[in-house]
Formats: sequence, C-alpha cells, structure tokens
Amino acid sequence: MANTQSLLARLLNTPDLPAIVPRLPPEVLHRIIQTCGLEDCSEFVALATPAQLGRVFDLDLWRARTPGMEERFDPDRFGVWLEVLLEAGPDVAADTLAGLDLELVVGGIAQHIAVFDAVAATPYTMLDGQEMQAPMSGRMPAAEIGGYVIETRRAAAWDAIHQLLAFLAGERAEYFHRLMRRCVRLSNGAREEDASHDLLEDAEQHLFDLASRREGRREREGYVTPQQAHAFLQSARALKLDADAPERSPLARAYFRAFEPALPEGAMAPAQAPEAAPVETVLEVLREAGVLAPAPRALLEAGSLAPSHLAAIEAHVASHPDCSEDLAYLANVIVAGCSVQGRRFTEREAGDAVAATCNLGLERWPSGWGDRDLLIAFQIGWVVLQRDVCTYVSQRLVELLATIVCTDREIVLGLDRLRRNLIRHLANAEPWRARDSLDVILALDPPAWAALLGLIDEFPVLHAAIGASGRNDRTISPTDFSFVAGNRDIAAVREFTQSLPSALA
Repeated sequence: MANTQSLLARLLNTPDLPAIVPRLPPEVLHRIIQTCGLEDCSEFVALATPAQLGRVFDLDLWRARTPGMEERFDPDRFGVWLEVLLEAGPDVAADTLAGLDLELVVGGIAQHIAVFDAVAATPYTMLDGQEMQAPMSGRMPAAEIGGYVIETRRAAAWDAIHQLLAFLAGERAEYFHRLMRRCVRLSNGAREEDASHDLLEDAEQHLFDLASRREGRREREGYVTPQQAHAFLQSARALKLDADAPERSPLARAYFRAFEPALPEGAMAPAQAPEAAPVETVLEVLREAGVLAPAPRALLEAGSLAPSHLAAIEAHVASHPDCSEDLAYLANVIVAGCSVQGRRFTEREAGDAVAATCNLGLERWPSGWGDRDLLIAFQIGWVVLQRDVCTYVSQRLVELLATIVCTDREIVLGLDRLRRNLIRHLANAEPWRARDSLDVILALDPPAWAALLGLIDEFPVLHAAIGASGRNDRTISPTDFSFVAGNRDIAAVREFTQSLPSALA
C-alpha cells in the first residue's frame, strides 16, 4: 500500500476537491480515514456533508472486541472526531453537528460530560439549617456555560468539548439548549431500587436505542450484523451431513426479505452523469494505492483463487448467474462474524474464503440431497472445515503432545499447558481458543508452528509452511496462506498431520 502521507497529499491536491468530497460514498470516505488516520484527515472531514458523516459514524464509532461479538459505541473515538471537527473551526464543527442526528450527538457527548441546570446544582440550606450539596459528583475540571454546570466524565476530549459548547452557547443558542436539556436527562444518578430496578439506566437505554437504529439502517444497506453472522455460522456447525437435506437457513431468508437495495445517502448515482469524472479520479487514486477493494462490502463477489482449484464453484456460478446475492451475503457473514489468524477478514479475503468454502461444500455434496444451493454448500464446507481440519488437527496434536519427550523444563511446561488448553476447548467445540498456547511449538519447529496456527483457527487456512516442516526454513510470513477449497486440500492437511511426529521429535 502506498505511503499514507504521500497518498493523502495526492488526494488533497485533487482539482475541485470541495466539489468531489461531498459526492464520495461514505464507505470510501471511511476507507480514506482508516488508511490515512482520522487526525490527519481534518481537511476531508471539513468538506464532507453531515449526511456522509452520519453514515461514516455508523462504520467508525462502533467497535467489537472480536468478530461476531456485539459492537459497542466507542466514546473515546467520538472525542477524537470532535477534536478533528474543531480543527476546521468551531463554526464548521457546529454546522456539522447540527446536521447530524441529535440523539447521536447527545449520546456521544453524554459519555464525556455530566450536565446539570445551574440552579439545581447550587447548594442550598434547609429550614433546619442543614447545608445541602448539589447533586454533582465533584469531578474536575468543571465549568458553567449558558446556565448549565458541566463536569467531565473523561478527561481526554474535555478541551474540545468545552470550546465547542462555549461557541454553541454564544452562536447557536437554540441548538445548544436542545443539546444540553437532553444531556441533563442522561446525567441523573442511578435510580433507587424499586419494582423497575432491572430496567436500563437512562444513559444505557439511550445507547441501546442508538445501536438499534444503527442496526436497522445497516440492514437496509445489505450489511449483516455481527450477532446475525455469528448465529448463522453457529447453526451451520450443527448441519448433519448424514441426515436429510436441510432447508435454506431461516436467518438468510430473513435477511433477503428485509434487504431493500437502496442508494445510501451521499453515494454516487449509478448513472454516468457528466460530473462523475472527477470523483472517478479520486477512486482510481485509491485503487492504485490498494485502499479500495474491487467491490464495496455490501456487494462482495467471489474471489479469484486458482481456477483449477475452484472448478465446482465456477461451474455452479456459470449455470446459476443469479447466485451472486448468496455470495454477497456469505461474504458479509464472514466479515462480520468470523476471524482469520485471530483478526478480522479483509473484504477480498472474505470473497476468497466464501468461494473456497462453497467449492469444498459442492465437492462434498451428499448424493441424496438433490439440487445444489450455495448457502447449503457453504454450510457443508463450513462443517468440513470445523470437523476435518480444525477439530481433526487439534485431536491429533493432543495425542502427539502426550508422547513428546523433552529435557527443557520450560518447553515441557508449555507443551503440557497447550495440551490441557486444547482438551478444554475441544470439549466446547472451540479448539481455536487454545491458539495462544501454540507458541511453544515455535521452539520445536517454526514451519510446523505456522501451519498449526493456520489449521487450528476459527476459519482454518492452509499456510505455505505445510509441506515445509523438517526444512531449515526460519522465515515465516503470516499472510502466506490459501483457503481450503477441496478434497485435495483436506488430503494435504492429513499428510501434514501425519508428518508432525517427526517434525516435533
């Protein structure tokens, strides 16, 4: 990928940039921000429309700790966004925020500050002479702006928020008071326990509502939520290849029923308008730099593995040209709900993984199951990957570890820890959760270690080190792998596993 600073300079020097940026698809704008860094993209951010940034926030402000887990609002990232917006000037920041969903702005700012009416925050004396303190926590620093007392919950973005609120109070009074009144509601303390004590607190309920609305928007754009993706993959693992042919996944059917293809706000119209050329210039720069994948995420297609390795899927696609929606859905499932080598899939990797797994499923299609369907073919391939690759290799490794004799005490302890972790996670059908313990294999045979990391994974892959064990090869590239696409790859896994005793002796 090109140097980010040179790429950013090239983009900023694009003619008519102020006219181009507002017409970039939000996904493209987000990719620029991801590549070049949000802090360095203030000029791009200043030129974007609130509608664009609202969609970018859907992508950028919500994070999951691991693929397939619930995505949560990231208040620290929101604070960085406020600082970047202010770099363009408080008037630009104010106009941008005013064009966004007020509830999103309230939810983000309320994670950083607590707001109280100045009158309510003033200490007072009871009739009996008792001094009553204001309902505030005493956090510092604090400020009084426009009739409201403000305390910080997080120190990182305090200066930016203080500057922004002071500007809003003086120049955008109506918006400022709307914002502050909503923040006051979310700054109440915990409610007393009563019959409703199991309800979410106001601030928690607000974030829950934001997440629900975001999920609805993304579903209409063709995205698969992490929860839905995880549920699809979990149900696919339960497929019985020796039973009757299953129905298409109800999760997938629900997705296609709900999916309403529509042009996202801020995206280019598909028609080639006369003014499309400058935008295409920016897109071409991003493609040359490797920033843009060949297709947007919601329209992912099968990848380009070696043709001879994907004969089954290529033949199916040729005879079923309408199956592209299934491929797009499956690729989105992989991106949202699965990991490879302990990290998130790239878009291109997801397309390649889907093509390979469907090809494997088509090769393993049970003889009595009738017409072939790509969603079911993927599920078959997924079962084979889990059973004949990840689980099989883990079980054989457990057996092998019990026989290894070593005089190095640290290695012995590491091998024992690996064996115990594998046994524990095999019992839960999640052997890849023992991957961190595989580091001990590195001391015995680096190629075998790299190959095992690829095979014992949530999405097993064939590392190039397979077949290299026993050679004096110490250079291991973590990205040098291919996806399991057919029976010959399964045979290679078996052959590698049989070679492990001599490699680790």
